[in-house]
Amino acid sequence: MSQLLIATHNKAKLNELLMGLKELSKNGVRILNLNDLHITHDPDETGKTFEENAQIKAEFYGKLSRIPTIADDGGLLINVLNGEPGVKSKRWMEKDATDNELINYTLKRLSNIPSQKRIAYLQTSLCYYNPINRKTILEGGKIRGVIAQKQSNKPTHGYPFRALFVVSKINKYYDELTEEEHRLISHRLKALRRLVNKIKSDLIK
Repeated sequence: MSQLLIATHNKAKLNELLMGLKELSKNGVRILNLNDLHITHDPDETGKTFEENAQIKAEFYGKLSRIPTIADDGGLLINVLNGEPGVKSKRWMEKDATDNELINYTLKRLSNIPSQKRIAYLQTSLCYYNPINRKTILEGGKIRGVIAQKQSNKPTHGYPFRALFVVSKINKYYDELTEEEHRLISHRLKALRRLVNKIKSDLIK
């Protein structure tokens, strides 16, 4: 049986990726996560782009586990802040901040910015790495929105910026999308579908 490792410690992200990998599961690919393999450490994310960091993680966990691996990196880019926080999304405050600290910090940085200038993007990069044949495939996507004046009523733990991100296409907080809306809009799921189409032949024999 073929195996595929999802390389993330983020439970919310893991659940989203599992949703997008159902086709592989139905075709006999066993989907594993880091907890299944008792892997607790992380590589240094030294990349200057989401793509570089996704590849660093995929190669690190792929070589460690000897299992084909999918990893991702992504974050928020705010136009008026010249693309911040970007690759520093997790450590924008130069420390391991809580979700609430990051939400409050974002609102503070944009406190004097009018709504029409609060344009932002959620961006993701996914990397597949097979340590056996060293195949590497990258896919990515992004979604346009604006940063709200206050957070949503139902923020998702592990995704702090989604609690502030209003999707332009439907004028709704990302955190408040229905399951159907999420499947249709999610930039990560769209990128994952494209990636799955490219890796099927590598995993399904």
